[in-house]
Amino acid sequence: MTPARVTADHNPLRDPRDKRLPRIAGPCSMVMFGVTGDLARKKLMPAVYDLANRGLLPPGFSLVGFARRDWEDQDFGKIVYESVKEHARTPFREDVWRTLAEGIRFVPGAFDDDAAFDLLAATVADLEEQRGTGGNVAFYLSIPPGSFATVCQQLERSGLSTPSEGSWRRVVIEKPFGHDLESARELNDIVGSVFPADAVFRIDHYLGKETVQNILAVRFANMMFEPVWNNRYVDHVQITMAEDIGIGGRAGYYDGIGAARDVIQNHLLQLMALTAMEEPVSFDAHHLRLEKEKVLSAVRLPEDLSTGTARGQYAAGWQGGEEVVGYLEEDGVAAGSGTETYAAVRLDVDTRRWAGVPFYLRTGKRLGKRVTEIAVVFRRAPHLPFTDTATEELGQNAVVIRVQPDEGVTLRFGAKVPGAQMEVRDVSMDFGYGRSFTESSPEAYERLILDVLLGEPPLFPRHEEVELSWRILDPIEEHWGRRGGDPDQYEAGTWGPPSADELMRRDGREWRLP
Repeated sequence: MTPARVTADHNPLRDPRDKRLPRIAGPCSMVMFGVTGDLARKKLMPAVYDLANRGLLPPGFSLVGFARRDWEDQDFGKIVYESVKEHARTPFREDVWRTLAEGIRFVPGAFDDDAAFDLLAATVADLEEQRGTGGNVAFYLSIPPGSFATVCQQLERSGLSTPSEGSWRRVVIEKPFGHDLESARELNDIVGSVFPADAVFRIDHYLGKETVQNILAVRFANMMFEPVWNNRYVDHVQITMAEDIGIGGRAGYYDGIGAARDVIQNHLLQLMALTAMEEPVSFDAHHLRLEKEKVLSAVRLPEDLSTGTARGQYAAGWQGGEEVVGYLEEDGVAAGSGTETYAAVRLDVDTRRWAGVPFYLRTGKRLGKRVTEIAVVFRRAPHLPFTDTATEELGQNAVVIRVQPDEGVTLRFGAKVPGAQMEVRDVSMDFGYGRSFTESSPEAYERLILDVLLGEPPLFPRHEEVELSWRILDPIEEHWGRRGGDPDQYEAGTWGPPSADELMRRDGREWRLP
């Protein structure tokens, strides 16, 4: 007799250890602050729809928008509809949209408006009664950090932050988590005074990317990698996040922040921690975070920050066949701004596994192409029983984990060129997600929002990791501030300033060309 087919939609209470079907969020709602911003329109709202389309949200799931707009529920619903139609990853289905739209509400008001938060509390209570949300609410703060204190205080005053017995309240915070160590601590104190630590979810969307999680699978599920993942075999590691775009309309945020605070402090240091960490006891939040914190605690800065770091700013040039302006000519950038759009740094991890292996981190805008990758570059073989001419085109072996845009893993190694003579040249063996799996990877925000609703925190850095990251970056920022002077200029469409190349050449190495 053929067993009945069980779908995710009809089995919300299945055993979570059964990996054949995805886990589904229980009854809940989400309140989204900052719904008029780009992040909400382009990422968050489409991610909510995609989760609904995949059957991963409960039938009564509700979405409440809060903003200073004179909108009705249907006006907000139209904004969500347009965002979903334009940016959703999965196909648009009217039946899914109708079900989702039934739970859409909007509350107008400013962050300092007591009456607006009282109305929000009443709306959340109504949804609990009408839609069966169980009193479970996630508050997504897609707002500037300067508004966190006001919103958290309002959530506490109105009683929204306090769950009733048997329910939960959680808060989601977007980066940046402060602009230095002191401000990060202040931010944590503000949020921690209202929500317990296990109810605070700090989102670094890079940690939700499928390929970032694949770092752990590559390392710990395969015997071929972990035995050589150490200073006996690895020469150095390069972690790159390159963008081919400029700052766009983000001058108000970006100018004064710069590439290092925007990307190195969070994304790249998290990637480095995952690459360098020891095997955790398990992949639950506690053990995973513990191993990442050990790596960040062991980071050592260069003795001379002038030669161990580099910073640059893009000038006018050509990008993709189009002439583009320099950073100083972008709308909203202060005249003579010294904000860097490129940053590179050499870091060492003083552990037995990694002693003597430099980690080179770089990020920049208006570079040669859009790519994020981790390249583990191995030492050269101690002896090559070939003539020099046979191996003159042979480079170093490497494992390259591509985070975006072409997610996958590449192995670079030497192989003989076909022919009568012995000639060894670099070749690549390539794994791509799109070619190996029939299901496309979910967007990072899909995974992260679902984890918030499920209460699963492994992919979210806790405040100890944030503070350790600022301990690494603050001395670099202070050095740049004391040193003064403008960042080195580099032409748009190139791979950064000459000082970044010099940083590598001092160590006898070169940056990879992705």
